[in-house]
Amino acid sequence: MDYQELGTTGVRIPDIGFGTWKYTGGIQPIHRGVELGANLIDTAEGYKNEEAVGLAIAGIRNQVFLATKVSSSHFRKNDLLKAADQSLKRLKIDVIDLYQLHWPNDAIPIAETMGAMESLVDAGKVRFIGVSNFSVSQMQEAQNALSNARIVSNQVRYSLIDRSIESTLIPYCQEQGVTVIAYSPLATGLGKLESKGGAEAINKISTSTGKTHPQVALNWCLRQQRVMVIPKANSLAHVEDDCGASGWRLTPDDLAILDAAFPQ
Repeated sequence: MDYQELGTTGVRIPDIGFGTWKYTGGIQPIHRGVELGANLIDTAEGYKNEEAVGLAIAGIRNQVFLATKVSSSHFRKNDLLKAADQSLKRLKIDVIDLYQLHWPNDAIPIAETMGAMESLVDAGKVRFIGVSNFSVSQMQEAQNALSNARIVSNQVRYSLIDRSIESTLIPYCQEQGVTVIAYSPLATGLGKLESKGGAEAINKISTSTGKTHPQVALNWCLRQQRVMVIPKANSLAHVEDDCGASGWRLTPDDLAILDAAFPQ
């Protein structure tokens, strides 16, 4: 497994993490992922599975970089502080490694929300602050509302069939030293990728590289600096396959073939 720096924190995170939205695989796939180096596990209060994730990592907490998210309905200061405490309780942990704002909420002043996030860092309940589904302008506004802390990540949708973040968001994050955490990097199912007319291209690259179709699609995402991916894997076989997407890189010719089959 290859690792990269989270933001400018000095903390190393894996190219391949473990997404848990609609996760049904139980403890074993999570443990196997951690064994293979996919030790960033991402959840959210909105996923309704923090307790299950907490149970899965109970014996391996010191090996896991744990990320969770606060729902946008809890962006008022008191609500956010309470939500963080509830997440800590459900996860049965003392500190959240990465606490993320799940979606923007323009109805609540971002200064109030970021002030609450910073107070959690100051209290030692949160190590790092991230956002999710934020545009460049929303990231700038959120960062400007912080006194000392930095936004270290933005979790957004990114895959061969959803390249919308490439025009402005990825360049901004690269320039600012912010990690992009790509969710749904397999477009919530490889079949969706191949139904877009790219099956021939993916198959060609798979044959030439000796890698599986999911590994090709995930590795394509990793060509971008400061991008890591968090596919969901409900089985041991899937998590082992996903982790095999790290440790190598597609060639420029491979990338050209995929870019032609999946234009931005």
